[in-house]
Amino acid sequence: MCPPAALKEIFTYMKQSLTPRFLAVSGLTAALYVALTALFAPISFSAVQFRVSEALTLLPVLTPAAAPGLFLGCLISNLVLGAPWQDVVFGSLATGLAAYATLLLRRHLWLAAFMPVLFNGLIVGGMLSKVYGLPFWATAGTVALGEAAVCYMLGVPLVGLLKKRFGEELDKLQ
Repeated sequence: MCPPAALKEIFTYMKQSLTPRFLAVSGLTAALYVALTALFAPISFSAVQFRVSEALTLLPVLTPAAAPGLFLGCLISNLVLGAPWQDVVFGSLATGLAAYATLLLRRHLWLAAFMPVLFNGLIVGGMLSKVYGLPFWATAGTVALGEAAVCYMLGVPLVGLLKKRFGEELDKLQ
């Protein structure tokens, strides 16, 4: 059972978070994730994947509003683009957990960028291993390598570019 102070903190955060701006940023993040996944669908699914949309998992470094949008965007992408139910559940969970872990580590960009690599490598790699009978460590490794390439080659520069171009405006999204 949560102590009353913790409940009050949770409700205060929820009340502050559900502003029109927060919801708009979450929705735009989800839409962008879906669009990128659909555009790059041939390389977004399988044991060896390079899901370009996962570069967006670093957006919680810039705004907490991106985290729920990433979860929702991954969920919609997996549902609409015909991923197996296991990927819908576990892939979305991995992206959601990675987004929130990235948010928690937002002051350390390079460490924050490792969270999607870790969560997707273990969770998605484990799911693919189980569903397709592939060796766990090899599958987790290939998923993690693809995720690392996307996060560090696309995500980190994207965050730097957005900070440079929209620094003051991004501060308003906090």
